[in-house]
Amino acid sequence: MLLVIGYPVYYTVYLSFFDTPPSLALEDKTYVGVDNYLRILGSEAFREVTWNTAVWTVFSTFFAFVLGLGAALSLNRAFIGRGMLRGILLIPYVISGVAASYIWRWLYHSDFGVISAILIEFGITDHPLNLIDNTETVLPALIVVNVWKEFPFAMIMLLAGLQTVPDQLHRAAQVDGAGPWHRFWHITFPHLRGVTVVTTLLLLVANLNSFIIPWIMTGGGPVGASDIWITAIYQLAFERTRFGLASAYSVILFVVMMSLGYFYVRALSRGSKEAAE
Repeated sequence: MLLVIGYPVYYTVYLSFFDTPPSLALEDKTYVGVDNYLRILGSEAFREVTWNTAVWTVFSTFFAFVLGLGAALSLNRAFIGRGMLRGILLIPYVISGVAASYIWRWLYHSDFGVISAILIEFGITDHPLNLIDNTETVLPALIVVNVWKEFPFAMIMLLAGLQTVPDQLHRAAQVDGAGPWHRFWHITFPHLRGVTVVTTLLLLVANLNSFIIPWIMTGGGPVGASDIWITAIYQLAFERTRFGLASAYSVILFVVMMSLGYFYVRALSRGSKEAAE
C-alpha cells in the first residue's frame, strides 16, 4: 500500500510545490511554494474548467440515478422476459469505455452519423446536426453518453435495495387505499435512503474522475468547451509537460475526492450501525 499508493500521493504533493522544466529534467526543478496553487486557482481557465466539471458531474449523476431508479422499479416486479431485459440494460455498463466512446463519436458524426440521418429521415431537421464540434452542445452530448454508460450501475444498486423493502408494508398500504406514488414516497424511498446515499456518492466520485469518454470523444474540445478537471490535468502533465502545475491540480482534485470519500465512509458506517440495530 505504501509503495503503490502512499509514495505516489506523497510525491505528487511534493512536486506540486515546484516549477518543473519542459525538458523533464526533474533534478532542475525550482521550488515555488504555493505559487502553483495560486496560479491555478486565480486563472480564468480554472474557473471555466471547474464550471464544466460541476455541470458534467451534477447532471451525469442526477440523470444516471433517475434512469437507474426507473429501471430498478420496473425490474422489481415480475413479468415475462424480466431476466432478458435486465441483461440488455446491463450492456452499456459492461461495454468497454473506449469502444463505447468511438461508437458514440460515429453516432454523433455531423456528416455520417446515424443520429443526424434518422432525424433528417423523419423530417425533424433538414440539415445534419453538429453536436460534438459545437461549443454549445458538446458537453450535453457527452453527458448523454456518460448517463447511458452509468445508469445500469445505479440500477443494480437500487434494485438490490428494493429487495429489502417488505412486501407486507406495500400490501397493507394498498389495502388502506394508498396510491402508487404514496406507497413509493412513504414506504419504498425511505428504505432506499442508505443505498441512495452510497450510490450517489459513488457516481459523484466516478464522474469527477471520469476521463475516457470526454478525452476520446473530444479531447476537451472544441476550444476547451468539454474540458473537465481530469482532462485538464492530463493536458498539463503530458502535453505541456508542466508536472508541477499538474501535480497541484491533482492535489486539488484529490482533496475534493477525499471529502466525498469521507461522506461515503460515514454513509457506510451509518448503514452498518442501522443494520446492527
